[in-house]
Amino acid sequence: MPQREFVPKKYELSKDGDDSTLSLRSVGGKQSFDFTFEAVRPNLFRVRFTSDAHPLPPYPSVPEPGKDASLSSSFTTTDSSATTKIGGVTATVEWKSTPVVSLSWSESKQPLHRDLPGRSYVADSSGVSHYSVLDREALHVGLGEKPAPMDLTNRNFILSASDTFGYDVYRTDPLYKHIPLLIKANADGVVAIFSSSYSRGTWSVGSELDGLYGAYKVYRQDYGGLEEYFIVGKTLKDVVRTYAELAGFPLLPPRWAYGYISGGYKYTMLNNQALLDFAAKLKHHDIPCSAHQMSSGYSFSDGVPSLRTVFTWHPKRFPDPKKWTSQMHATGLRLLSNIKPFVLSSHPDFPKLKDANALFTDPDTNLPGYMDVWSAGGGQGAEGCHIDFSSHDGFKWWFEGVQKLANAGIDASHDALVNLRPNTRPFVLTRSATAGTLRYAASSWSGDDVTSWENLKGANALSLNAGFSLLQCYGHDIGGFEGPQPSPELLLRWVQIGIYSPRFAINCFKTSPADNLLGDVIEPWMYPEITPLIRDTIKRRYEILPYIYSLALESHLYASPPQRWIGWGYESDPEVWTSKKLKEGEEQFWFGDSLLVGGVYEPGATSAKVYLPRKSDGRFDYGYVNLNAPYEYLASGQWVTIASEWQNSIPLLARIGGAVPVGKSVVTRTPGEENSDEAAGGINELDDYRGVEIFPPQGSSHGHTFSTTWLEDDGYTQNAAVSSFTVKYSSTAEKITIAFERGNENKYVPAWRSLDVVLPVGDERHVVSSQSGQPLEYIGVDAKGRRVYRLGDI
Repeated sequence: MPQREFVPKKYELSKDGDDSTLSLRSVGGKQSFDFTFEAVRPNLFRVRFTSDAHPLPPYPSVPEPGKDASLSSSFTTTDSSATTKIGGVTATVEWKSTPVVSLSWSESKQPLHRDLPGRSYVADSSGVSHYSVLDREALHVGLGEKPAPMDLTNRNFILSASDTFGYDVYRTDPLYKHIPLLIKANADGVVAIFSSSYSRGTWSVGSELDGLYGAYKVYRQDYGGLEEYFIVGKTLKDVVRTYAELAGFPLLPPRWAYGYISGGYKYTMLNNQALLDFAAKLKHHDIPCSAHQMSSGYSFSDGVPSLRTVFTWHPKRFPDPKKWTSQMHATGLRLLSNIKPFVLSSHPDFPKLKDANALFTDPDTNLPGYMDVWSAGGGQGAEGCHIDFSSHDGFKWWFEGVQKLANAGIDASHDALVNLRPNTRPFVLTRSATAGTLRYAASSWSGDDVTSWENLKGANALSLNAGFSLLQCYGHDIGGFEGPQPSPELLLRWVQIGIYSPRFAINCFKTSPADNLLGDVIEPWMYPEITPLIRDTIKRRYEILPYIYSLALESHLYASPPQRWIGWGYESDPEVWTSKKLKEGEEQFWFGDSLLVGGVYEPGATSAKVYLPRKSDGRFDYGYVNLNAPYEYLASGQWVTIASEWQNSIPLLARIGGAVPVGKSVVTRTPGEENSDEAAGGINELDDYRGVEIFPPQGSSHGHTFSTTWLEDDGYTQNAAVSSFTVKYSSTAEKITIAFERGNENKYVPAWRSLDVVLPVGDERHVVSSQSGQPLEYIGVDAKGRRVYRLGDI
């Protein structure tokens, strides 16, 4: 295979740029290349590298960013360099050979980013490549969804997407997402490089070596010219938020989407009664559930062979879809239907779509782009085509098909649901995604994982990189989608850690050589000996739903992922940068900023080591409290061993000074939600209870008052008003003083009218109001042995 890499050199300064844009043109060689470097915002810069044969992508994944109107930027130039200082960042471009971009803090000479001299921006056949200097000690994260571990350093990745049924969480690449965002982070700062192209490509993050050039990383784009953005920040939070300003903030799912979502391929391959029976079993076992993710069996044709026929219902399995969805809604369950963006040639509408040019066309034949697509059971394919959504007729057919499902009672869709119920928040769940998908789909997951202890562990790394990449309502198929059935211990461990992920779903298709059509399912009650433990764990998920939903609002408004790397917000702790285990991101994480979650990843283990990160920015760090027996208080900045018997809990600690708002341990609805959709009318419990679990120091807070604010809205309308609620507390050895405040601009009024204050196990101090100085009403000791006080009439 010929090597076609070509390095344009001998650049000259062009005169057609504005004050914030530097324009260069290569004048050596057969091809002339244009290079521009532009300051877009104080911490956002754009590079373009193009030629006549390498045009920019016609449809970039992000819209054109508006320039900061107050941006004051101009370049100081020499014959072969230009420098600008903006927002505390110094950006330099040198072009003695190839253009070399360097970025640093203005008060520092240490570069945050530097292109590779002599080989920075190159043409490579019909595509381009961008080489930059590699910092081997830095953390590299992002790229959407890549195999574990979390740190991408010294590895190579394919930028594409594939249907990876039964993938290996440590070795399979690519998976389902194409997001060319690479973030480099260390204690000095954070720099992200993002390409707006949908082209296939690769990111070699130090996996290559060339003695002439030293350590480098390289982004290779298979087609077209380069449009890249550099994002600079002091912290990961800074950079992820700026990336959201560029690519779009995560959409806000409805509140119910954060409950337990059930699933399983087998159910819709049987008949409508199978899911009605499942709903009855949920009630029998007292296990709350918010929605069911329907596999595509409902849409199979009634013929031989029986094949997927998207937007139809199997006439014998589901003879009356509307009646059936109403029966399911009466149990309080929403319904999410699986639809795939292709049609088999056996579909009754295929000729119509073909004649309307609504299918992708093969450019060599000008005929529909026929290919094998999934037709029936595991590994079974047949001839079909993908819908061309850029065609009027293709989009119209798809819209009308989704609208038919919505009219039949399916709850997950976007345009069709908005058209049907304009004020109701739409919900789209997608397995595949690019950077642009974030503006249209509200949730995603890691797809068809395999049941194993190894996958349980590696999935944490996928979640953290997804969160950096703005896939923030994200999770995994609890128990594993493919492979053997989990043991009771593995299933319980998976549920225990799964309730601390943004998306919590149990969904599977357990195939075997003898059965690749129906498969088997994982059900919460499949092992009677652990059913009470599974029930209690899922109920805890609902109990902390106010905390989870507040994190969802933070994600939507500020782009902070609910599930966070252990160094998020703790960049001043040297251990997060030097510990290989912490950089791998497989064993512990933050869930919000109050709960530190660990895990157990091998059978029979009764304890786990976790690191307790420490703030070292001048503020006193009060440490942590173990939320399980023996409920000890632990200093930060150390590795500790936490007892974790599998029938009890995974390691779970709370940050001293934090707080977790809680509600009822069942499915609830907010005021008025019963009028928004049929399923909400099937929910009896109102969200009219609120408590807050606080974690004061064991003794005195030495005059310091801790403060936590959480957010709420109605959970179901579009553009809902958001209200904030703040709890503040301090402590002495004898008492805890607490205050509660509503936000000054609150418009949403929740149904709860009092606030229960829940202390850690073993804390027997009394609680007083800071406003009145009076003791709070003592409610008693709850089922977990915690003292509860009530702040009434708030």
